[in-house]
Amino acid sequence: MPKTITLRLDDKTYNLIRTASTGSRRSISNFIEYATVAYLAEDSFISDEEMAEILTDSELIAELDQGRDDIANKRYTIVE
Repeated sequence: MPKTITLRLDDKTYNLIRTASTGSRRSISNFIEYATVAYLAEDSFISDEEMAEILTDSELIAELDQGRDDIANKRYTIVE
């Protein structure tokens, strides 16, 4: 079932979205949905090939393991 949300945008962002939606012949609402789904499907996940490359990089894996260990042992600094 579709959901309705309220979204607050500054004028510059709104105008950018409006221009993009007009250029793609979509309503603003449909363009925001389309752009969000496209981002989530394409940009926020890595391919199987990228994951295989990550998993075979022993130096990277060692650094990630060290980071996980540092967090577990509270050896970190929060920078604001």
